[in-house]
Amino acid sequence: MSHNTELITPFLIGEKIYLRPLQRDDLPAIRRWANDPEIRRLTGEATPMNEAAAEAFLARTHEEENRVWFMVIVKATGSAIGETGLLRMFPAWRTTDLSIIIGERDAWGHGYGAETAHLMLDYAFGYLNVHRVSIGVVGFNERALRFYERLGFRREGIQRDGYFYNHRYHDFIMMSILEDEFRARGNS
Repeated sequence: MSHNTELITPFLIGEKIYLRPLQRDDLPAIRRWANDPEIRRLTGEATPMNEAAAEAFLARTHEEENRVWFMVIVKATGSAIGETGLLRMFPAWRTTDLSIIIGERDAWGHGYGAETAHLMLDYAFGYLNVHRVSIGVVGFNERALRFYERLGFRREGIQRDGYFYNHRYHDFIMMSILEDEFRARGNS
């Protein structure tokens, strides 16, 4: 797991993790995760992330009003294990898209992703007044599809052959959760 030694005030705090704003010192980890072959396969990253691309990503997260981005930090160790954000926020329709990447493989399977999702959904519905949060999942990523369904997301459509990887087209599954569905699950 990567360490970020500078103390930054947490923005959203969970039981095992907290989310804090993305900063320049996080870019080496972001680049490593974005260029990891297994993570690329599951997230759809198609081009390498070099230093200039990472700087451009950081600038977008700070300058664009329609997105907000965080690092996922393990409270017990201070280790940065992933990134998460809301993008394509459209207040007129009260919609946004969610992104979660737990980039450190040794952090997989410990519930950090579920806690990250809960913090982000609570933030979207309870603080940003969003009504609908959506996510796109690569069709062959059965683990992610089950994960989001356990969180209350529903499959709502398929982009047939909407994802190209390793010389083949694959379906892209669109999923969403509405604020009342989130609350009905005992959240907030």
